[in-house]
Amino acid sequence: MLPTYFISHGGGPWPYVEEMRAMLATLEVALADMPNQIKEKPKAILMISGHWERNTFGVQSNPAPGMEYDYYGFPPHTYDVKYAAPGSPEVASRVAELIKGAGFSVELDDKKGFDHGAFTPMEIMYPEADMPLVQLSLQSNLDPEEHLALGRALKPLRDEGVLIIGSGLSYHNLRQFGVQGKVPSAAFDAWLQKAVMESTPEQRTQALTDWEKDAPFARVCHPREDHFIPLMVAVGAAESAKATCVYHDANVFGGVTASSFRFD
Repeated sequence: MLPTYFISHGGGPWPYVEEMRAMLATLEVALADMPNQIKEKPKAILMISGHWERNTFGVQSNPAPGMEYDYYGFPPHTYDVKYAAPGSPEVASRVAELIKGAGFSVELDDKKGFDHGAFTPMEIMYPEADMPLVQLSLQSNLDPEEHLALGRALKPLRDEGVLIIGSGLSYHNLRQFGVQGKVPSAAFDAWLQKAVMESTPEQRTQALTDWEKDAPFARVCHPREDHFIPLMVAVGAAESAKATCVYHDANVFGGVTASSFRFD
């Protein structure tokens, strides 16, 4: 059975910008090591990106997805980069089947391209772009319980060779990066580490459900929780699993603390 992951995916097109890549060297090492941590080569990766939302769950179904440069203010060459991994209509259909079976509305989307929540970490994990990649949207209500339930529905994929990755950021406040984010991100991360790694599975699920109420600086760290909710999917698909912190940096983006986790 494959593990699941929640990754902090960095900012913008960072692997393609020399200064950003140097700043995120710790993240690069962590992402590059992920294929080494997996006991079997995945059939495909299912990526739940904080950069794709729909009113109903959407599954990327194009066999050769294009690119979506969903960032702004970066060097011109970053709007020409290509991550030419294949999609997988077969995996997309299976994902949609499982989601529908859990009682959720779901649609296949053959127009969706790879957004930077998917292609930037994949550029480091699988730079040869030979691993099939399918994206799954968040539901725009960003409800923690629904996304935990989504993860539970996807659990069979772990026995079918599909690696489930929730891609977001454990801290995501674009107005408070740098030194302004130092104290709130550190406090939130300390709570998150305890909730994810030092709790029973039941306590962990409850803590994540109640994150807005219980976590320190919750709405400072996540004014909108689009980059936090992918964690719920990863946890739901491995709800009874042990968690390991696979990336931790207390000085990313000029002072912010960020983490990533594996569940197996």
